[in-house]
Amino acid sequence: MSEKTYRIGEAAELLNLKTHVLRFWETEFPQLVPSRTDKGQRLYTEDDMALLRRIQQLLHEQGMTIEGARRLLEGSAVLDEDLPERVAAVPDPTFVRMIVREISVVRRLLENNRSRT
Repeated sequence: MSEKTYRIGEAAELLNLKTHVLRFWETEFPQLVPSRTDKGQRLYTEDDMALLRRIQQLLHEQGMTIEGARRLLEGSAVLDEDLPERVAAVPDPTFVRMIVREISVVRRLLENNRSRT
């Protein structure tokens, strides 16, 4: 029985990414080489999908650079598991409001100090 494969659109949809991102990653990560049909369409295997998920995790969840992720996947770098994971992409609205208030107070203090000099 043949292994399940995914066309680029299917792979991108499963990963919630755009197809151009997958094509770009192919240029940046030498390990990512999907097979091609006779017509040149990319076919991603389950192993390719696992690699794509790992790349996505390193870049989007852990905030690594492409170079850092590439070196990690090549084995020339080691991920420090003790580092805290990246903060969620959507910050807590209450926290954001508090920060905005604090910045407003600092701005007023600076403006008042500037007008006195």
